[in-house]
Amino acid sequence: MPNIQRELAVDLGERSYPIFIGQGLLGQQDLTPYVAGKQVMVVTNETVAPLYLEAAIACFPGKQVDQVILPDGEQFKNWETLNLIFDALLRARHSRKTTLVALGGGVVGDMTGFAAAAYQRGVPFIQIPTTLLSQVDSSVGGKTGINHPLGKNMIGAFHQPEAVLIDTNTLQTLPDRELPAGLAEVIKYGLIREPDFLAWLEAHIPALLRLEPEPIAEAIYRSCACKAEVVAADEREGGLRAILNLGHTFGHAIETYTGYGSWLHGEAVGTGMLMAADLSARAGWITEADRARVAGMLAAAHLPLQPPAQMTPADFKTLMAVDKKNVDGSLRLVLLKGLGDACVTGDFPLSALDETLAAFCHH
Repeated sequence: MPNIQRELAVDLGERSYPIFIGQGLLGQQDLTPYVAGKQVMVVTNETVAPLYLEAAIACFPGKQVDQVILPDGEQFKNWETLNLIFDALLRARHSRKTTLVALGGGVVGDMTGFAAAAYQRGVPFIQIPTTLLSQVDSSVGGKTGINHPLGKNMIGAFHQPEAVLIDTNTLQTLPDRELPAGLAEVIKYGLIREPDFLAWLEAHIPALLRLEPEPIAEAIYRSCACKAEVVAADEREGGLRAILNLGHTFGHAIETYTGYGSWLHGEAVGTGMLMAADLSARAGWITEADRARVAGMLAAAHLPLQPPAQMTPADFKTLMAVDKKNVDGSLRLVLLKGLGDACVTGDFPLSALDETLAAFCHH
């Protein structure tokens, strides 16, 4: 029997779905209750396929399971790679009753979800995230999409999965940089609305880096529960949901500047969260001790605390101007009114932003 350690639901009325968290779920958990038709298309990449494709296929007994294996990397999150999914679906004659399955990290999940949203005007899909970042963030909430050379995640759709299966054993095969990158998003939940979780995390970061099973399951559960609450309250990011983007405006600027894939998303978000905390402190909303606490957590999680050395304040401003939170040309950022209390605002002193950018860009 699969060892389901935690289970929760994302409450969206008719579009509600379960999240299963546990060890050894891949290959053991029967996912056929979440498949309406006979056809399943597993979308994965060349790194994950040798490790987990066979086990994923075993979750769909009695179904026609086809597969498409994509190149691995953020730099492939584009139209060209997306078309490989459509090519595979059409060649194998998948109908509108098909179910897509995303097996991999955030890039695979985002592209599979977008393909599912668009194929024959929308088919169901299931998320099987294999990185910590995708388990706690991108697999939950229905945001799907691809990158454009001028901006990250600028083309996409909201499309909720039928179910999310999180097998924590997949974290054992992550490259060294991926685990800290995922922890950045875990820390984010504590910073935006869960001060108790933040304190728990400070005590457990070493255990999480060691992949101790109970703390890992707890961190994933609490992260998913926080995201599920926010998504249930604001599915299409009309207001509250934007707080999930703490650090992302700065972080996306870093990713776009360096070329997708050079910095991992979580690494860029980690630095971006520290920059947001710094700006919040300069605006007088949090204390210098709070800012130092954020820096200490990110350092403990082995995350970078500085943007690329060559980035200038002008680079940041140019790239931050292309952000989905901006309204009518005015910059809006997710900032901290306190640790565990985030807000989306354009009401911050521009001089404070200039000071933050000057402090982090060493020229």
